[in-house]
Parts: sequence; C-alpha cells; structure tokens
Amino acid sequence: MSNSSTTAPAEAGPGGGARGPQASADFTHRQIITVLIGLMMGMFLAALDQTIMATATRTIADDLDGFNLQAWATTAFLITSTISTPLYGKLSDIYGRRPFFLFAIGVFIVGSMLCGLSQNMYELAAFRAIQGVGAGGLMSLALAIIGDIVPPRERAKYQGFFLAVFGTASVIGPILGGFFAGADRILWVDGWRWVFYLNVPIGIAAMIVVARVLHLPHQRTDHRIDWPGAVALIVGLVPLLTVAEQGRDWGWDSGRAVACYVIGAVGLVAFVLAERAYKDEALLPLRLFRNRTVAVGATSSTILGMAMFGGLMTVPLYLQIVKGSSPTVAGLQMIPFVVGIMTGSIVAGQLIARTGRYRIFPIVGSILMAAALALFSLVSADTPLWRTMLIMVLMGLGLGGNMQPMITAVQNAVSPREIGVATSSVTFFRSMGGTLGTAIFLSVLFNVLPGKISGAYADAGVQLPPGQSGGGDLSDTSFINKLPEALAHPFKVGFSDGIQVVYLLALAVMVIGLIVVFFLPEIPLSQRSAQAQRAEDAAAAAAPAGEPVAGTAQEAPAAPGRS
Repeated sequence: MSNSSTTAPAEAGPGGGARGPQASADFTHRQIITVLIGLMMGMFLAALDQTIMATATRTIADDLDGFNLQAWATTAFLITSTISTPLYGKLSDIYGRRPFFLFAIGVFIVGSMLCGLSQNMYELAAFRAIQGVGAGGLMSLALAIIGDIVPPRERAKYQGFFLAVFGTASVIGPILGGFFAGADRILWVDGWRWVFYLNVPIGIAAMIVVARVLHLPHQRTDHRIDWPGAVALIVGLVPLLTVAEQGRDWGWDSGRAVACYVIGAVGLVAFVLAERAYKDEALLPLRLFRNRTVAVGATSSTILGMAMFGGLMTVPLYLQIVKGSSPTVAGLQMIPFVVGIMTGSIVAGQLIARTGRYRIFPIVGSILMAAALALFSLVSADTPLWRTMLIMVLMGLGLGGNMQPMITAVQNAVSPREIGVATSSVTFFRSMGGTLGTAIFLSVLFNVLPGKISGAYADAGVQLPPGQSGGGDLSDTSFINKLPEALAHPFKVGFSDGIQVVYLLALAVMVIGLIVVFFLPEIPLSQRSAQAQRAEDAAAAAAPAGEPVAGTAQEAPAAPGRS
C-alpha cells in the first residue's frame, strides 16, 4: 500500500533548485528509522525532564524552603516553552528543521546545568524558564518532522517508536527522580541536583546523534519573521499567567492584579493586530483557524492541556503527602498511568492505520478522561491505593487516545508547507492550557488548603501542630513525616479534600473539551508524506502548463458525519 520505498537520497533533477530540494521526497523505511533515532533522542530528553520532576518536586521545594512556591518553577518552564513553540514552527518552516532542533537541545542543556546550581526557588524558576525555551522546540519539531516524512495514514506504524521513548522515560524518570531526591549527597552534591545534571550528558549525546543522522531536504522560502507578534504574545501571556499564580497572595482585585489584567489584555490585542498585519507570515496565521479541524484541534488541545497538567500535577503530591510514599515509590506508583497512555496510543494508532478513521478516538479519549477526573474527585485520604491506580490507568487510556490522533488530524488538514506552523500551533495551545491549568489549579489548591486542613483538625477534635496555625505554612511539608498518626491523619484528610476541589474543576473543564471534540470533522487521511506533496507541488509549478496537483489535504473532501 505504501510506495514510500522508492527514492534514495539523490539529485532532484534540473528544476529542483540548489542541492536538490526534492531529494528524498519519499523516504524508505530505513531512512525513516534513521531520522527517528535522532528525533527520539531529543524527545527522550524532554520526556525524561517532565517525568523526573514529577517525583522530585516536593523534595526540591522543601529543600529550597518553597513548597508553596513550587508552581513558579513549573509555570516558568511552561510559559517559555509555550511562547517559543510557535516561533520554532514558523522559523523551521522557513529555514529547515535540523538547525532549530539542534539549537533547542543546546538551550535545554544550558538551562539544565543552571537549574542544578539553583540556591532558591526563584533562581530555579528563572533557570527552568531557560530550559523551557529549549523544550518548546524538542516536542513540536519532532512531531513536525514526522509529519514531513511519513504519510498520515502510515504514521501509526512509527508511533510505537515514540511510545517506546515516552514509556521508557515515564517509567525510569519517576524512579530516577525519586532516587536522586531521596539521596542526601551524590558525589558531594545534593542528590536532587542530579535531576538536572543528568540532562547534560544525555543532551550532548542527543546533539551528536541528531547532527549525524537528521538530514532532511529543504527548500528555503524567504519570509518576514513576525517579531512584533512574538513580543506581543510575551506581553500578553506573562502578566496573565503571573496573576494566575500570585493572585491568591496579592488579592484578585489588588492593584498589581489589575495591572496584570490590563497589560495582558493590551498584549493579546496587539498580538491579534500583528497576526492580521503579517497575514500568512504571522507567527500563528489567523487564516489557519478558519480551517475547522485546526480550530477544533487548538481549542480541544488547550482544554486537554488544562485538564492533564492541572489534574496530574497533584497525583504525585497526593501519593507522597497523603499516602506517605517516598519519591522513588511514588514514581513506581505512577506506572499504571504510563501503561494507560501507551495502551491507548498503540490501540488508537493501529486502528487509524487500518481504518483511516480518527475522529472517534479524541471523543472516546475525552469521555475516559472526564470519567477518570470524576473518580479522582472521590479519592480521599483513606481510599485504597489500588483503586487510585486503576483510575490512573483510565486517565492514561484517555490521554493516549486523544493526543496523537488530534495532531494527525491537524497535519492532514493543512497544506504540506504549513505542517510546521500547524503542528506547533496545536502544541502551543496544549502547552498554553497546561500552563494555565498548572498555575490556576495549584493556586486554587493552596488557596483552599488552609481552610480544609483547619476543618479536618476541627472535625477530628485535635489541635493543629505548632507552627501550622490555619494550615497556612506550607513552605516545607516534611514535618508531616515526624508527626504521630493522630496528628498527621487530619492533615492528610484536609490535603486530600483540597485536591478533590482541583479535580472537580478539571472535570468541569474536561466536559467542555468533550463537547468541543464532537465538532471535529473527518477528512480522508492522505497516503503521501508532506515531503512528497511538496515535491509534486514544485514539479507542477515548474511545468509551463499543466493541471493543478491535487496534493494538499484540505477540508473540501470531508467525509460525511460520524466516525
């Protein structure tokens, strides 16, 4: 069924331009695997960083006396990765994927080294922001490159390689994070600092592999760079995300909060005006969002990011604080979630490859995620651990069936020349949702915790521990491990009650997401890669007269109705 084994790297012919931009328009299986090796190294770096932090965050925050400031470290990373994602997509469409993929890895290595040197939570947040600039390119460019060289219908054949990367990182990441966080000193350095230092040798190895194997044909197209849009996006997002994080301390109607609202609104208006002025050369071309698949993909990805990050950031906290798990054990206890993601992704990918239908998978995935969040909202301090783990599997199945099919749908619905910006747009909105979800949900959690903890002690008829008046001092939670059970249990009850509020909010958001995905159209999946389509378009343009090439998968041939 696939004819992708026909061309080896060769000169494109006389009309192809310098260095043969049509070379390898179709890639052999061996060539695709070679490119995948480089992509997987970069993606492993990003995936490991996310999973290794999950179980180490509490120890890091406690050691730096900033448990209640931990959202800053996560939010700073997400802000910069979110803002840089569309820039990578646009610039790589113009100049090629490889140099920007290498640049992203390099920035990530530098940020990781600096994170390991942090002396307080504010420094850690600043250095995590540098890390985020690199991470913004690792995931979106890898997905865009796959969109370049593998036809949408056949992408599922290679999905397993990415799943192996995510699965491996998701299993060993929390274990390594727990090991490093649980060690006082390793080679005369605080154990948790190795969470970041570990990225350095892996990143250097990834750069060497990518530089050697990632060679893609590229035909440069000169465009203006939408720097005004990039600056306006920063001005719009940073104040709004800052107030989402700090609003509970400042007061939502305080002068500083109002200033953030105003600056953020001005920045977003300026961003829309810049995108309109730059038209097709915009950072996020507004024309793309007239395509229903892209509009639905961006909206549902925002909501998915909010529910995923906002909900799942609290699971390791629940396991460590309420269930008393060590960081290492908490990492192992997250494996059911990983199993769910891998199973959901593999099943969805294989069924898409066989049937050519994708619309049903985001719908089923959203239903499963909503069900999992509803069940999470019922978890209490005394819920058996096995029951919580079953809910993790359900949540993972929903995520696995949701993420990759949506990327495939969007890539299939746009011109091959816009694969990079379309992929980065969906990744951008998912990161944006994750940033908002993390900032808002953790802010809500720490806002309700004092009342919930005080109420739990009152219900138990027990006095609050010294220094915990109102449950408000949450800069270091390690004191819980030293309390007798009679004093520790009400704290755990109050903490789990606070987490239930977060899950109810995430459930409400996910229900909206479920409604949105019902509007996703079903478009027949293309049998050709974006590289092959671009080569055909270039050949048609070079011909003096000829028929228009039917190569771009737009929404015109949308399949009727349901999947």
